[in-house]
Amino acid sequence: PLQSAARSPSSPVSAENPSIPRILADMTSAMSRIIRAFTDTHVALIRVTHGRVGARMGSTRLCILTTTGSKSGVERHNPLASFPHDDGLVVIASAGGSDEHPAWYRNLVANPLVRVEVDGVDRPMTARTASDEEKAQIWPRVIATAKNFEGYQTKTSRNIPVVILEPRQI
Repeated sequence: PLQSAARSPSSPVSAENPSIPRILADMTSAMSRIIRAFTDTHVALIRVTHGRVGARMGSTRLCILTTTGSKSGVERHNPLASFPHDDGLVVIASAGGSDEHPAWYRNLVANPLVRVEVDGVDRPMTARTASDEEKAQIWPRVIATAKNFEGYQTKTSRNIPVVILEPRQI
């Protein structure tokens, strides 16, 4: 007769098998490397083509946001949906509706001096989180262009940050 996995002494999913957390950690680490490789490839494609390939998702324009790792000090490049705002841009720290802020957001909170590439032009900018009043004005414009962000907000209990990127002189 068939036994349930919970009761089977030979089941790999049991309290007696300490290798399961290690396997899951290895899988998570491998997935992180795959995602990083995909992101790096996407960034390279946008850069090589000066934004002619890979810099749009439907009608939404992507930028490459370069932050400095808050722990590592290493530059991190992320292709993100961007929206015009005054003489700068707005990006949304949605992480697809995850309950955690994306790493790039944590990095720019620690060091708001960032660079942003659009169409092959790299501009130094200063990042800041929009106030509640600013978000109330910006959010409807974002949703009008990219409805997926509305769904992300409903998926999470956190208030998804709207990040304003303002040009700065070097």
